[in-house]
Amino acid sequence: MRLPEHTAEIQAYQDTGYDIALKSKGCWTVNSIHNVVESLADFCQKYKNSTILWDVSAIEEIDSVGMMVFIRYYDQLLTNKCSVTLKGVTQKHQRLDTLVRQHSVSALEKNTLPHKNYLLSPFHSVGKWVVGLVTELILFMTFFGESSLIFFKSLMHPSRIRYAAIVKNIEQAGLHALPIVALTSFLIGIVITYQAAVQLEKFGANIFIVEMISISVTRELAPLITAIVVAGRTGSSYTAQLGVMKITEEIDAMKTMGFNPYHFLVIPRILALMITLPLLVFFADIIAIFAGMLISEIHLQLSFSEFLHRLQNVLDMKHVWIGIIKAPVFAILIAMVSCFRGFQVEKNSDSIGRYTTISVVNAIFLVIACDAIFSVILTELGI
Repeated sequence: MRLPEHTAEIQAYQDTGYDIALKSKGCWTVNSIHNVVESLADFCQKYKNSTILWDVSAIEEIDSVGMMVFIRYYDQLLTNKCSVTLKGVTQKHQRLDTLVRQHSVSALEKNTLPHKNYLLSPFHSVGKWVVGLVTELILFMTFFGESSLIFFKSLMHPSRIRYAAIVKNIEQAGLHALPIVALTSFLIGIVITYQAAVQLEKFGANIFIVEMISISVTRELAPLITAIVVAGRTGSSYTAQLGVMKITEEIDAMKTMGFNPYHFLVIPRILALMITLPLLVFFADIIAIFAGMLISEIHLQLSFSEFLHRLQNVLDMKHVWIGIIKAPVFAILIAMVSCFRGFQVEKNSDSIGRYTTISVVNAIFLVIACDAIFSVILTELGI
């Protein structure tokens, strides 16, 4: 006489080092598997970008139907960018998994559906892209909100701010960036002066080179070029640093010990970049104007004394302040995007390069878009 089967069960519990742990019990067979399908669907809908431990050691019996259910929801968790660790897998489970995957309906459908609807394919691609964009935007706004809340809490309690970490990040993001910022600004000053000189010489208006180089550099070019350099240099390092910490499970360890990763990893980087970028912009202003003054002396025979005298008369401080005020806004965008992408890194080495590239592209795009918004608003206000 055959003994009655124990109904299949799936239970969730907490386990150190994981966001959630699942334990499968009972008989995962055609007669008893229906009880866990709804629970598994809820788990897959709820957990995304999570670390999960799935313990299958308590499964008494499993057939092909039970294995198909397991494969479906295990793959769904992987699609949700979850890191799933299996526990208690036997050789029988592995052989059955291989057999079911080789002869599953999805595999057969892939082999028997050679035709593709090319008419609907563009709409499918656009829809998939829009859904992905909206999802990314929601995740970023959630990250931005949590980081902003902790940021303002830190400002209200200065004793909790990690000043040593801020100083270290200032050194890495500011002091070590001076050579590349100086070189870039110097070359920008040369290019702008040469291009403007060719046109101004035609009208005998060489003296107006001072207005062109000083206002364009201090108001627009120095903040924008410096922010782009910082996004490529410092932003990528932020993403890579946090990505390595994600892979080595240092962030998970911080959560386990009760430390808030946003307070310890994100806020010091944001504050450091907000302090550093305005100083780098002011430094870039000086270097770029000096380059313009040098080329004016060589190419337009405009002496240093004439250039400086004209500069004092035409360069209003509002242009300098506009460029410096833009810098903290650019710094927040760069730091937020870089840290956000760093936390998105999956637990494999390939994702570090992918998310680092994405963070740099996103940061540069946001900086340029924000600069355009600044230009429109300030122009409308007559500033």
